[in-house]
Amino acid sequence: MRILGIDPGLVITGYGCVHLDDGATEPTLTEAGVLRFPAKKRMIERLGLLHDDMIRLIDELKPDRVAVEKLYAHYKHPRTAILMAHARGVILLAAQQANLPVEDMPSTEVKKSLTGNGHATKQQIQLAVQSQCGLAEPPNPPDVADAIAIALCHARRLAMERL
Repeated sequence: MRILGIDPGLVITGYGCVHLDDGATEPTLTEAGVLRFPAKKRMIERLGLLHDDMIRLIDELKPDRVAVEKLYAHYKHPRTAILMAHARGVILLAAQQANLPVEDMPSTEVKKSLTGNGHATKQQIQLAVQSQCGLAEPPNPPDVADAIAIALCHARRLAMERL
């Protein structure tokens, strides 16, 4: 089973794809990267580019499921949540158009599953992903590490459900 983890963004969207063999409890990383969009473009143009790139990514990686960071809003920054909701909606639409099941992953659950701390820093996530995936360097930018972490967390949850 292939799980595509997505860390939504309007300028940088991170993605990480992991494979979970039947009977396995630990997923393996197959690919990761970022989708970049020019910050100077209007939001509607970036959303169109995000949709097109997500369709291409799904077609290329052929995931069985998609895991997306759950949207949360901080009372000091409500505008950020509203803007991220646009990107997240486009990602959900692309997954739905490909008939893929989608799982919402709370960031605190993802962080806790990888580091043991639900409020881990970006750097701690990068180092945990590096260690757990046997990478030579921490994934960079942090959006890539976050997306890999989302995919790993969901894959491990699925593995536990099978036991």
